Amino acid sequence: MGLSDIEPGIRNEDGIAAVIGVLRQRFGEKLQTGEAIRAQHAHTATYIPGQLPDAVVFPGSADEVKLIVRACADHRVPVIPFGTGSSLEGQVNAPSGGISIDMSRMDKVLEVNSEDLDCTVEPGVTREQLNTYLRDTGLFFPIDPGANASIGGMTSTRASGTNAVRYGTMRDNVIAVTAVTASGEEIRTARRARKSSAGYDLTRLFVGAEGTLGVITSVTLKLQGIPQAISGGVCPFPSVEAACNAVIMTIQMGIPVARIELLDALQMKACNAYSKLDNPESPSLFLEFHGTEAGVAEQAALFAEIATECGGGEFLWTTNPEQRSELWKARHNAYWASLQLRPGAKGISTDVCVPISRLAECVVQTQEDIAANGLIAPIVGHAGDGNFHVLILLDPDVSAEVAAAEDFVERLNARALAMDGTCTGEHGIGQGKRPYLALEMGEGVSMMRQIKQALDPMNIMNPGKLFSFES
Repeated sequence: MGLSDIEPGIRNEDGIAAVIGVLRQRFGEKLQTGEAIRAQHAHTATYIPGQLPDAVVFPGSADEVKLIVRACADHRVPVIPFGTGSSLEGQVNAPSGGISIDMSRMDKVLEVNSEDLDCTVEPGVTREQLNTYLRDTGLFFPIDPGANASIGGMTSTRASGTNAVRYGTMRDNVIAVTAVTASGEEIRTARRARKSSAGYDLTRLFVGAEGTLGVITSVTLKLQGIPQAISGGVCPFPSVEAACNAVIMTIQMGIPVARIELLDALQMKACNAYSKLDNPESPSLFLEFHGTEAGVAEQAALFAEIATECGGGEFLWTTNPEQRSELWKARHNAYWASLQLRPGAKGISTDVCVPISRLAECVVQTQEDIAANGLIAPIVGHAGDGNFHVLILLDPDVSAEVAAAEDFVERLNARALAMDGTCTGEHGIGQGKRPYLALEMGEGVSMMRQIKQALDPMNIMNPGKLFSFES
């Protein structure tokens, strides 16, 4: 995948001008066309070039979203939903121009059903905002992708994160959505019941669709009880293979680990320097256990035995909230820590996911690839589900470095697919991974395209993402 593959689409200049006129009359100052704000609503998280929308509008309700979409549908103008802009594969770019719908003002928690362990929120609610709201109920929302992403964006990209090994991904935690489709009508995909055999699973159709089928206007989520006790710790290993073997044994023994994160030696070096830690600079696992005080102590002890059997060092763990928070803050700051390995460089973050039995093999081969090509690229992984991330540090103004990084990403995806994995465990497809979706899904992409054409025949919903509209 190269920069040349991310090309501008065909613009509907007359339609765009007409829609901006209609929306300005209806929304006034809630419609913005300044270049700075449009640039903020294009992709800037990695090296993928930003493609600016022609206007940004800030709806405050589902009815206003319907008005925006209907105006765009009338004039065949693209609609690009926008949450917080933390996606990594160009999902918020506007290759054909159009209207960016910023959902940040739709930020209400609409309903919390404590007895049923669920809630319904507007799409602009962020995960940190939701958990702050829920704190007094004894409940929390467990999906933690690192960034303080919006719930609508997390739903659209099928986000996961460090807690996925225990609590699953957004796919497992979204009960229902309401969404405005390309015709400007709002639909509801399900009720609040925890299971249903009523027809097609429309909820899963929208979870991970990246805004290509509609604009999400509310999300009903599963919640979890805040654990009585939480323990966390870190354990060094002599090799990536030894660490991965410990992960496999932990999962196979049924230890209900909440988080189990792999950091390679280079990433540990970066985290030590950035967060002022003194952990061994070798491949390491960060772990967290949730449950009762006796339960988390037992789980930590069982893991320590596994680590010893796999050649690991001492497993240092704690239930002290401050110490545990410091540990996980270092893990969540891994991106910023990595940038210090090459000051002034920019990072290309990419991810793949393989069956956990192939994780060590895939990571080791990836490290060999990095070394052979002279790249600086630390690795972190959600080891419990076989997902890992590589951050390639480069100068985006040096074409040879960009080309080398792109070639590496292509090999990484091919390697994961050859191991019966996926080209993305959680970043999504967007623009950056479009070629790899076709390699992974084969004729399945044709069915996706048919669904898109049936629900969005004019291709106005976030065009240019996932796959080409034409066969």
